[in-house]
Amino acid sequence: MDSTTVLLILISTICVWAKDHDDLLNTCIDADSHKYLPGPESDLHGECVPYHERACCTQNTTTSFHVQDVWAGFTWNHCSGHVLSDTCKQWFLKDKCFYECSPNVGPWIVEHSIRIRNERFMHVPFCASQCSSWWAACRNDFTCLDNWSKGFNYSTGVNTCPTGKVCRPFHTVWPTASAFCEQVWGHSFKVVPDNQPCFKLDFTGSNPNDVVASYYFRQHQGSIFG
Repeated sequence: MDSTTVLLILISTICVWAKDHDDLLNTCIDADSHKYLPGPESDLHGECVPYHERACCTQNTTTSFHVQDVWAGFTWNHCSGHVLSDTCKQWFLKDKCFYECSPNVGPWIVEHSIRIRNERFMHVPFCASQCSSWWAACRNDFTCLDNWSKGFNYSTGVNTCPTGKVCRPFHTVWPTASAFCEQVWGHSFKVVPDNQPCFKLDFTGSNPNDVVASYYFRQHQGSIFG
């Protein structure tokens, strides 16, 4: 087999397996637990139920991270002797549901090749009032890092605090709500005033983020083609 044939096979393989986001308003990030495209899910669990009409997650995925303290090698309870409070955990479950289930992050997808995914979202506009409620619910909980997307020690198979990093209350690690929401997952969110189109983690009924994603997508199209 000559080098040209090998190259053609490699190109063909890449084209088959690479994620193609033809419709940024109806897609999912390329990650281990995500569906390829969003669709209805009648039995989503707990805080993820609001996504049932059009979800990037499955019932099994949502049940797993609701009932397990460690999921995909990650635990919120990484500070020895400190378990996340129930009010704080509820918000992190909403955040996890958004990450796993939201069909609205297409315009903010970027490449991010790590063990559990090939893509992530960044700078999703997040409502300030929701950010404030999340931070208030967690301000007295404990952590050792201000960016949970990197820096943990995974030598045991589960994230633990790296040597030299001391656990402190959230409100001393992130002195403001905006700092917390924007930094905790490495700028997945960008906090914006509520009078601007913004995403919500906490909602009931139809997904209000559909309209928000559509707004920003149209704005982006206009900036390119207008």
